[in-house]
Amino acid sequence: MEQKVIDAYLDSPPLTDEQQAVVEQPWDARVLVTAGAGAGKTHTLVRRLDALCGHDDPDEALEAAEILVLTFSRAAARELRERIARHGERARRVRAQTFDAWAYGVLLQAHPDGEWGAVGFDERIGAAARAIEEGALEAGDAVPPAHVVIDEVQDLVGGRRELVETLLDRYQDSCGFTVVGDAAQSVYGFQIEDLAERADETGRFFDWLRGSYPDELVELRLTRNFRAVTPEARIALAHGPRLQQVADADEAATAYEELRELLLDPANDLGDLTDPFTLDGLRAFPDTCAILTRDNRQALVVSGLLHEHGVEHRLRRPLEERPVPYWVAELLRRTEATGLTEERFRSLLAEIPLPYEPDATVLWTVLRRAARSAGRGVLDLERLLRSVADGRFPDEAADPETARIVVSTVHRAKGLEFDRVIVLTPPTVAELRKQYKDELDLSAEARALYVAMTRAREDLYHARSPELPIIKRAGGRKNGRRYVGGWRSYDRYGVVAEAGDVCRDNPPGHESDAVATQAYLLTQIGPGQDVVLRKRHDLPMGEYQSPPYALVHGGREIGEASERFREELFQVQKVNRTWDPRWPDEIHGIRVDTLETVTGSAAAGANAGLGDRGAWIVPRVTGIGRYRRADEEEQSA
Repeated sequence: MEQKVIDAYLDSPPLTDEQQAVVEQPWDARVLVTAGAGAGKTHTLVRRLDALCGHDDPDEALEAAEILVLTFSRAAARELRERIARHGERARRVRAQTFDAWAYGVLLQAHPDGEWGAVGFDERIGAAARAIEEGALEAGDAVPPAHVVIDEVQDLVGGRRELVETLLDRYQDSCGFTVVGDAAQSVYGFQIEDLAERADETGRFFDWLRGSYPDELVELRLTRNFRAVTPEARIALAHGPRLQQVADADEAATAYEELRELLLDPANDLGDLTDPFTLDGLRAFPDTCAILTRDNRQALVVSGLLHEHGVEHRLRRPLEERPVPYWVAELLRRTEATGLTEERFRSLLAEIPLPYEPDATVLWTVLRRAARSAGRGVLDLERLLRSVADGRFPDEAADPETARIVVSTVHRAKGLEFDRVIVLTPPTVAELRKQYKDELDLSAEARALYVAMTRAREDLYHARSPELPIIKRAGGRKNGRRYVGGWRSYDRYGVVAEAGDVCRDNPPGHESDAVATQAYLLTQIGPGQDVVLRKRHDLPMGEYQSPPYALVHGGREIGEASERFREELFQVQKVNRTWDPRWPDEIHGIRVDTLETVTGSAAAGANAGLGDRGAWIVPRVTGIGRYRRADEEEQSA
């Protein structure tokens, strides 16, 4: 091995024999790695990628473009890229992509004129599978993969599973793979609504691999844990092998209760999250901390409580939400040029206020690739704008997640680790059965609790769940707007804010001073700040819409409610055919999640004085909004 490769690994942990066995497999091998929580999967994959790219025999070495690396989340992709940058040598050019980002690229290759930004995640995944089956990776400049690397394959269910199976089937004679998973950490089965189908999906990809490659599949195991450094953090690990084999509800109930009992050790009890001692501990803790919740309702309530007590944190978004950083709009607005040199790009980026120090070199490379810039050393801004409008802005250029304290559902924390983990006290089996009845999946509950308890490096605590509001869906529909209800069917106390609630069709402040509003957003608005939705007047915008609402911060309008929000608020407030909707004068409890770049018409931007790019900044909001009316006190459930 060359000296420079040895040097690259000096600060990298040495490989165990188990990890070395994975790394040394040939490029055309079909490898299934079973790896428990904290088993050094990412470290092993980085070294595996280096080996694939740097084999001593040139005929055995792969080019970076021949290796496809797929992950479930931006966070996982970012971690892998950062590890490659720190510890890799030959694999520096290998790209880790989310399933959605890669599927989008496949569709653009196969059908460049398709409106893929306007369809949902599931539709894109399904369309990409069909495109691969029709040869999309063999046309034009496309490069079929010679090796596929996927982590967390136990969570391949439904469309994602079919996409991967289609890919491996199509190139079974020319493509090797390294896939890593742990059946004990399978927590995404809930995406399959039917419980019987969900049970069939659990472990289905493992069965498909073994059936498809009966004589070729190499199965290896990583058994050592590197994450948990204290006895408290290691407490749940012994249950991993058992959870891989849970077969019926009784076994699942026993496993769940045993894990719950371990978590609820009195020595690990923090009591209430709002206890002054607990709050002071959160503020003073210098390392990373995650508060993990069973569902999104708990996460929203916990986040709201922390904000009320001045504890800075970040609420993790759903994996499918991919906001474009606000600096992109500013970059586009600060120049009329059609292209930028790297020097000019760096100069403009330095002028934009950011809460972190960006890596301009990485951003330059990533944006040029995303914009498919043809000119040597030039970033094509029109193509960059198109990538934003089409929903294919690169994950590599997303804002880094730097918050020390994170509030997250267990599912969104999958694959991550933290120095301290606080798990909200899980319900008993009896409580789960009472609440969910025939819809309860106890095996999934046990696995989710195991995942939560194995995110910790050092400290594992539990805290009581705060009192939760009654959250329902408008019209009882699966995708209906979530609202705060009560025991009576007609109770309406608030709505849950969502990512698309702020209008993107026109720039904020377009009716007054859009330029000043953009400057205000850039300098005065940040994540976690309180905002209010305030009714402008009582006249509905349409037959099936609410009146207009302005988004207000400190008495200043910084946006307006979107058409979708107005339609869904109508659905919430229209209790029945004869009921006249009552519109709240204000909706409180909403906060800024982030500022993001959005695109609209060039005319809308020009008319507002923001140039003709058709890109501007809007706030993205989150939280459980509570109604207030001028003639009433604040409503509460």
